[in-house]
Amino acid sequence: MSNSSSFNEFLLLAFTDTRELQLLHFSLFLGIYLAALLGNGLIITAIACDHHLHTPMYFFLLNLSILDLGSISTTVPKSMANSLWDTRAISYSGCAAQVFLFVFLLAGAFSLLTVMAYDRYVAICRPLHYGTIMGSRACDKMAAAAWGTGFLSGLLHTANTFSIPLCQGNTVDQFFCEIPQILKLSCSDSYLRELGLLVATLFVVFGCFIFIVVSYVQIFTVVLRIPSEQGQHKAFSMCLPHLAVVSLFISTSFFAYLKPPSLSSPALDLVVSVLYSVVPPTLNPLIYSMRNKELKDALRKVLSWTFFSSGDIAIALHK
Repeated sequence: MSNSSSFNEFLLLAFTDTRELQLLHFSLFLGIYLAALLGNGLIITAIACDHHLHTPMYFFLLNLSILDLGSISTTVPKSMANSLWDTRAISYSGCAAQVFLFVFLLAGAFSLLTVMAYDRYVAICRPLHYGTIMGSRACDKMAAAAWGTGFLSGLLHTANTFSIPLCQGNTVDQFFCEIPQILKLSCSDSYLRELGLLVATLFVVFGCFIFIVVSYVQIFTVVLRIPSEQGQHKAFSMCLPHLAVVSLFISTSFFAYLKPPSLSSPALDLVVSVLYSVVPPTLNPLIYSMRNKELKDALRKVLSWTFFSSGDIAIALHK
């Protein structure tokens, strides 16, 4: 039996062994990745450049877009490269880095979604105190706490996972280095420490989930009491995109990690992992911009500025 110290790379699960399908997988993932880069990049640029969007809600959205960009960049490019070059290998250090960054960014994103739920709660349930409670220093501390939570989670899970002896080879049944799949390679009983940490993490995640649910129960209670239909519509427009993103994030993640073992199969695990690691970072910009007039206007300004700048450059070059 080989130990983790006797090999210097892992073998990831390939989507297919057929060359034409490998190139199709590369093309699909390239399209998804470019869409995620464009969507999140536009939101980051719009919020950073438009002073009308320098508010707590958009400050947290900017941070979420950065985390989403990092998250999808951690897994998808490597999978694309493997399909393009017809290989399955990822170095031992590369796998450890992928685990750390993925957990760091995923935990940071969920922590930030929890903070964003609190921001919506204060804005709607305690509007007279919003400026005091959600001041710039408070927002900076909340964002730092979300990033710090993600960093600590990534550090603990990576250190625990890669301190475990691996006796079942080096083939990971996933398109990226995922902790549950790496634990399947461990020696008997040696994975219990990391399993305990995963359970503790699930309790924290469940606590955040309860906090979000309670916040929205109170938010909708207040919103339904607003006498004007226009006021209700504005409040729902503020909350529904965040609620949709939270629902997408939680449903895909919970199904990936809490589905019954009887449902587990390599094909299903692969599909579910794509749903929770690739789909949310790609759809989040679309969800947030769909019902948000301020963000749409800022995005139009960014796009018009980009097109005009490109036209001026083309004219200058032509001259």
